[in-house]
Amino acid sequence: MWTTGAEQVEQAVAECVGLLGAVADRDWEGVRAGRLEWSCRRTAVHIAEDLIAYAGQLAGREQDGYAPFELSLEEGTDNAGALRVIGAMGTLLAAAVRTTPRDVRAFHPYPFRSANREGFAAMGVVEVLLHTHDVAEGLGLSYEPAPELCDFVLTRIFPHVQPGPTPWPTLLWATGRGELADRAPVTEWRWNNNLVIGTERLTLEGVTPAAATDLSAVGDGGFEWIEGGPIEGTRVGAGLVYKQYEDGVHRPEWGMYVLVRREDKRAIGAMGFHSVPDETGRVEVGYDLVEGARGHGYATEALRALSAWALDRPEVRTVVAMVERDNLPSQNVLARAGFTQVAEDPEQLTYELCEPRDG
Repeated sequence: MWTTGAEQVEQAVAECVGLLGAVADRDWEGVRAGRLEWSCRRTAVHIAEDLIAYAGQLAGREQDGYAPFELSLEEGTDNAGALRVIGAMGTLLAAAVRTTPRDVRAFHPYPFRSANREGFAAMGVVEVLLHTHDVAEGLGLSYEPAPELCDFVLTRIFPHVQPGPTPWPTLLWATGRGELADRAPVTEWRWNNNLVIGTERLTLEGVTPAAATDLSAVGDGGFEWIEGGPIEGTRVGAGLVYKQYEDGVHRPEWGMYVLVRREDKRAIGAMGFHSVPDETGRVEVGYDLVEGARGHGYATEALRALSAWALDRPEVRTVVAMVERDNLPSQNVLARAGFTQVAEDPEQLTYELCEPRDG
């Protein structure tokens, strides 16, 4: 069953408060939190700060920056009180995730300046997991969160990280806190919220590995589809995205996008790239629409936007599309989007759209 992440926020916070509550009577201020420069006390307060900050971004629908507020604890608040605040801030973030519509995005800088409710839930969870680990390490406690929490995070905001044998060591490695066999140590890292590209009538929403695995089976990927969707082509494409993720070659902006109609927030199809651009700057695009959405120009509109986005990237010179010889509607979409037929074989036609050239 698809989840937006509210339950994961609550579970991560409950594990944190339960573990650290058993040692709340110890000195947290004078002990460094693992590899951090902060004390265990400062790190615990930071967990609460992150949770309420993310809740504020979602609840306030912040678009241009962080909501201008800070969290402060009353003077004299002990460690148990700090944990009470973590619990309360976790509850607020979970409530914000539950009550925020699926299409809403709010400001976060990494890497495309916005995140949806699942992104904020995943960021909240990873802050709790990692900083609970830091505090536990500083206090000499054993800590390993539930594997499903780590998997929730990895498949939503670490799509560029190849899965490891188990999710917790993989997350620790990906955030510079641990080692994995046959992988170089990580010294700098960022999580990766999904990219969205807007058009007049559509939003192209980047598909995470979590959504891809759900779509490749019998799920909806967290989207509300029009009748008849998602179709088989979308499920096959999603399976390829997840295979790339498993192989460690997935680059999310060069993956799949679900096309969501602005007027009713319903998904009507999918479009995306087969892989990253090759060494000559060529990247191949493919698409499909649910039958009930065809004939309204949606594919042309989406293809123009996605192609323009790609050609604006320095590593791309040509967007390529292959289409069956008897698929006249798709050929018309390509022509209307500005593509030109450049080659053919007995089964397919090849179309290209190239970057504008000066002069």
